[in-house]
Amino acid sequence: MAQSQSNVAYQVMWNRLISVVEEQAQALVRTAFSTSVREAGDLSAGVYDTHGRMLAQAVTGTPGHVNAMADAVAHFIRRIGRQNIFEGDVYLTNDPWEGTGHLHDITMVTPSFHNGVLVGFFACTAHIVDIGGRGFGADAASVYEEGLYIPIMKFAERGEVDDTLVRIVRGNVREPDQLIGDMYALATCNEIGHRRLIEMMEEFGLDDLEGIAAFILDNSRRATLERIAALPRTSAEGEMTVDGFATPITLKVKLTIEEDRIVSDFTGTSGVDKKGINCPLVYAKAYACYALKCAIAPEIPNNAASLAPFEIEAPENTIVNAVHPAPVALRHIVGHFVPDTVYDALDKILPDVVPAEGAGCLCNFQVSLRPRTDAPAPAGAVRSEVLTFNSGGSGARPEHDGLNATAFPSGVMTMPIEATEHAGPVIIWRKELRPDSGGAGKQRGGLGQYMEVGAREGHEFDFQAMFDRVDHPARGRRGGKAGACTTIAQDDGSKMYGKGKQFVPHGRKVMLALPGGAGYGDPAERSFDLVKRDLLRGYITAETAKRDYSLSDADIADVDAKARKGDTA
Repeated sequence: MAQSQSNVAYQVMWNRLISVVEEQAQALVRTAFSTSVREAGDLSAGVYDTHGRMLAQAVTGTPGHVNAMADAVAHFIRRIGRQNIFEGDVYLTNDPWEGTGHLHDITMVTPSFHNGVLVGFFACTAHIVDIGGRGFGADAASVYEEGLYIPIMKFAERGEVDDTLVRIVRGNVREPDQLIGDMYALATCNEIGHRRLIEMMEEFGLDDLEGIAAFILDNSRRATLERIAALPRTSAEGEMTVDGFATPITLKVKLTIEEDRIVSDFTGTSGVDKKGINCPLVYAKAYACYALKCAIAPEIPNNAASLAPFEIEAPENTIVNAVHPAPVALRHIVGHFVPDTVYDALDKILPDVVPAEGAGCLCNFQVSLRPRTDAPAPAGAVRSEVLTFNSGGSGARPEHDGLNATAFPSGVMTMPIEATEHAGPVIIWRKELRPDSGGAGKQRGGLGQYMEVGAREGHEFDFQAMFDRVDHPARGRRGGKAGACTTIAQDDGSKMYGKGKQFVPHGRKVMLALPGGAGYGDPAERSFDLVKRDLLRGYITAETAKRDYSLSDADIADVDAKARKGDTA
């Protein structure tokens, strides 16, 4: 009976820990300076035991951050040294290989003390808009060009902030107030987590977290291993080809299910690229583990033990295991395609489980605005860096359509126009769903979106493109059709590239059509009611309804009549 009561209490504490780290994450959302954190949720937060093992993660955040951060805290402990960990300390880094994959993410780690004894750590990560160097983009030829590198070090010792570090950071970035504000926001959110943890420990009479840590990790490990043990012992291979920078890249994986682990081996994947789309292994691992966990054990909480049975291997100097000093600024592009590569293999082992391919990587861009140089600029013209997060469509699922303009696998939110335009003199002239962009299927792929981007009067800008699927659309599954490709050009028809910094003169706009997700299953099996609903809502055109779904002229006329009456049900 005592053991039963103990387990009940531990379950309550486990749930409380998840609430603690969610409050930690929300504190970061409320206090961050960068719109990528406040509006898109490009962050992570978690609590760790004294060994650096992640016990709980916040619901708010992105798996690339949190799963990479799961490995990072152990690096902090090793680099700082246990003898140098003091109450009131705060540590930070943006090391791509010991943090979350590129210089534009800052990870903060704070030791948590209770009654003078170290009981655990809090960690959080946020994307920051500028870190100096060439700026956020794929143009660099090495990590040295990509910005300021901050090794694992102390942001504060015993409560005293390192002013020298702050001055160095301020002197090397384009948006110093924003970046320093974000650093303090990261430190503050860890402090909020610490306070709530101590409240919980005092409420339950805990001197340390050893008991609850063992309960969480043992149960998570056992539950995950049970799921893996129920799967067939077999192997399958998957691959996909995407645009890359100047030449296409191919991701390959061999998935092997064993009794107590699943191994993903990326041997055969393309080599390191000359430009900054390379992915450190820590980030590729984060998304490979996420993909498998979503498919096999989605309801088991994410922590060190539930992630451990998913093992990732890749030869060094492949594009998913780029080593220093490879350029890695846009590592998310390759990293976000890892799940679809894994699913290409897993679908051969577990049919009717995983979705069709989606847009994959986020459809982000950064705009570097400045007063026009071709003629006198108005007095109010300013320089500004504006980063905006956007998404194409996600792939159709075995039983459901894909989600429109929704990021998978990153899970971050599309930023609202108002927040983007508030960040600088940028104008979003158009932002709407893109009809016909979702691949046809029994389940339709999610729609991409149209965007038109310009600047306020008196400004010109550099447009930093971070797109893919210009030449390689999302592929359908089980007979589903491909999604639409990405297109990008200026409004005068001038061609633009899917990646890289490109100049846009005063008065010009960038015209974007973001990619759609692919379909799942034979389009002939799609319900006519769903086809007519899609037509009525404007998700597809009459031409697509006839060509892909064999909808009759009479049915189309009936839909038109309903549309004239305003019926969009």
